[in-house]
Amino acid sequence: MKRQKVRWQIPIVLTVLTVFFTLLFYMDNKYQTPPPYGKSGVITVNERDLERNDPIFLIDGWLLTDERVTDKPTYIGEFSNLQRRDLSVSPHGKAQYQLTLRYDGISRIVAIQFPQLSTAYAISMDGLQLATGTGNGRITFLLTSGDHVLKVETMSKAGYYSGMYFPSALSAEGTLHRIDSIQSFAYAVAFLMPLVLAAFTLFLWRSGGSMSRFFGLLCCCYALYMFRYFVFLFAMPAAQYWFLVQDIALYGLCFCVVRLTGLASGDVSGKEWRWVRMVLPALSVVLLLLCVLIPVLPWAVYLHGRLTDLYYMVTFVCAVLYTVRGRSAKRWESRYTLAGCLVFGAGLAVNLLFANRFEPIRFFWQFEWCGLMLVLLFGAMMVSRDRRILQENYALTNHLEEQVQKRTEEVNQLLEERKAFFSDMAHDLKAPVFATQSYIHAIRRSGVGVDAQLQGYLDQAEAKQQEMARRLQGLSAINELDKIEGERVRISIREILSEIYATYRGETEVRSVYLIVEQSNQDAFLSAQPEKLDILFENLIYNALKATPPNGSITVSARIEGSKICVTVEDTGCGIPEEELPLIFRRFYVGTANRETGTGLGLYIVHSIVTEFGGTIAVQSAVGKGTKFIMEFPRET
Repeated sequence: MKRQKVRWQIPIVLTVLTVFFTLLFYMDNKYQTPPPYGKSGVITVNERDLERNDPIFLIDGWLLTDERVTDKPTYIGEFSNLQRRDLSVSPHGKAQYQLTLRYDGISRIVAIQFPQLSTAYAISMDGLQLATGTGNGRITFLLTSGDHVLKVETMSKAGYYSGMYFPSALSAEGTLHRIDSIQSFAYAVAFLMPLVLAAFTLFLWRSGGSMSRFFGLLCCCYALYMFRYFVFLFAMPAAQYWFLVQDIALYGLCFCVVRLTGLASGDVSGKEWRWVRMVLPALSVVLLLLCVLIPVLPWAVYLHGRLTDLYYMVTFVCAVLYTVRGRSAKRWESRYTLAGCLVFGAGLAVNLLFANRFEPIRFFWQFEWCGLMLVLLFGAMMVSRDRRILQENYALTNHLEEQVQKRTEEVNQLLEERKAFFSDMAHDLKAPVFATQSYIHAIRRSGVGVDAQLQGYLDQAEAKQQEMARRLQGLSAINELDKIEGERVRISIREILSEIYATYRGETEVRSVYLIVEQSNQDAFLSAQPEKLDILFENLIYNALKATPPNGSITVSARIEGSKICVTVEDTGCGIPEEELPLIFRRFYVGTANRETGTGLGLYIVHSIVTEFGGTIAVQSAVGKGTKFIMEFPRET
């Protein structure tokens, strides 16, 4: 199916372009308008000519006078400059165009529009000067029956256009105003739309990569080129030299077309791109230098024209080669770049076929239409690319969510299996462990055959049996902790401290240890399971009771520090050696002071509970000075 779409894409696009440019040539072309036509310096006009919807375009019948000829018959658009294909003559200088308007009808107010006069000009009617300036020219006058001599004097010093190259339009004020409004609106849209697209891609220049950047530059170059219409419309001071800006914009547009086509084909930094990156900018610099040198080197205008055609051909060939590569690699972007190559090629063809035979009445030049089509094609490619990225991200997100859910279920199942395993193991090991202890005691009581060597073996067996019993006790504690599955609730820190004091006050008094509970200056809440908090403080306080001698003290305090609740349990006991401090939270680690009675799980369980509730725990201790556990929990809002 995809191959069939590709097979039909080329003839469909070519057919659409052929129909479009044919309609454009016959329906929006000054050179295809009906008579009257000028001849031998005279154009005859009547009332019906002035009342039709389209203006009368003053193309034929002009008499040209410059430094080399006098009253030479010509038509506007025949020569782009005063050189007139004689490379030994300067293309610039003074020129005068004269046409006699022979009118038969009642007197009426009419206007003549002179578009894109890139040279200084002076316009006069019957010897009376009516307008001067640079850019678009316009005169309004009373047309009476009879002959009226129209003269346009030009003076050029720079650029590859000189004299009057674009036909003027004669009509009633309203007709010219309507056509100007349509054309101004069209150029405004063609200028602003790429800028909007460039502004949109500006947010993607960092995240969207090179393709987004070059598409934004493509839009900016096209908008800059189309701005020339307003430069001439408002007769801006830069009109005489705007051709340099136009050239820079065109060269930049071609460069972006090549780069976008290369990126779409999958080529990012290949040898071809390094070659193109050197050749196209170098050729652009040469072309701009030739533009500057035209006033002193007459042949530079001809060389500029030929090299410009070469520049366009190089751009077209590079785009075609990249597109072929993209199609070979089965890149989805190649359908857009293929259409772009066809549009670019159509632009080159119509410029060659319709040179000096086409000028728009209401809309754009043919290559301007091609530029707009390229912007829209690459814009559609960027939209399709972004949509594909979003779809891929969406698919990846859904897949990731499925994987996370699956892994979560596996982890939960593993935890359940672990709980069941430890519970069964602790239950199954209790009987043999305690039976072993009973056998050892029975042997000791009987005393039969117990010598010193056997007594040593019994001591070792009893020590191992006691260690095993402590480990089983630890496993039971872990099992009890795992069985707590209730949801977390908001618990007041003041209530926690009050409960600690009520629970452990009696036991500490029996052991002659002072229990001090210091309430926080304000109440706060933490999210936790009450049963696990009981286990946490039970381990800490019993550890403190073991380590604290009579008349010592255990202090439990809390304070609020912004979004944290800090709880400390401090004793005045024997302390922990410095080398053991990094190890005390490890599972099954037993310090030197508790080797005979410790399980190595109390502080491990404390650390696990604090971490589960999103908190942290630290310890400060010194031998003979006591120990201080500092816990920080996130404050519940």
